[in-house]
Amino acid sequence: MLALLAGAIGFSTPSRAETGQVVVVFTKGGFVIGIGGGEGVLVLRGQRYPFTVSGMSVGFTIGASTTKFVGRALNLRGPASIQGTYSTMGAGGAVAAGAGGVQLQNANGVILQLSGPKVGAEVSAAVGGVTIRLK
Repeated sequence: MLALLAGAIGFSTPSRAETGQVVVVFTKGGFVIGIGGGEGVLVLRGQRYPFTVSGMSVGFTIGASTTKFVGRALNLRGPASIQGTYSTMGAGGAVAAGAGGVQLQNANGVILQLSGPKVGAEVSAAVGGVTIRLK
């Protein structure tokens, strides 16, 4: 009732969405079809939630890279909402000792904003998905 009244008057109610910290180590390699996987941890409300990451991209992919991404998980509605398949848009490239960044979103509305240095050499112009599952 309070939310309805606040909305009718033009006030906003506090969002229940939370922001957590994320660390992911992801290794990817391939030629034409890129396949990768890794592990990560979500830190939310002082608790650690380990997860696995798997992914595949189809398109132009050559080489291999390992990246330790660090960043934020936005719009969380509890730790389980980080699970799901994430998509990204555009073309990306990793060159030895270069820096990379990515923004991904899943069907739950969770947005991962990640960045980190890449080790190895990879050139990619593919649209792919990454799936996260809590351990």
